[in-house]
Amino acid sequence: QVQLQESGPGLVKPSQTLSLTCTVSGDSITTNYYTYWSWIRQPPGKGLEWIGYISDSGSTYYSPSLKSRTSISRDTSKNQFTLQLSSVTPEDTAVYYCARAAGRYKYLEVWGQGTLVTVSS
Repeated sequence: QVQLQESGPGLVKPSQTLSLTCTVSGDSITTNYYTYWSWIRQPPGKGLEWIGYISDSGSTYYSPSLKSRTSISRDTSKNQFTLQLSSVTPEDTAVYYCARAAGRYKYLEVWGQGTLVTVSS
């Protein structure tokens, strides 16, 4: 059974870098073709916003609105992938989810439970 679990600090100060790790069990982040290991967020009272992904081959793609501040990487030995969002402001406060997407349309089929990250001084 595939499971994803987010981890990282729940509080980040403005101007700092938000860093979260997604640990994957039941699947390999490198083995399956057309698999995209993704980050999505949901600010309080707002809708879901896609952030970006790292594919099974290690290629990355980011939302144009966040691209300049976003970096997604992976540690294949630990079967983990990581989100780094720099220069955060209170507008970055959200529940952050990691998810597995697959196929031609990159359907987000498996999600972690999400973790709240608050940006505040």
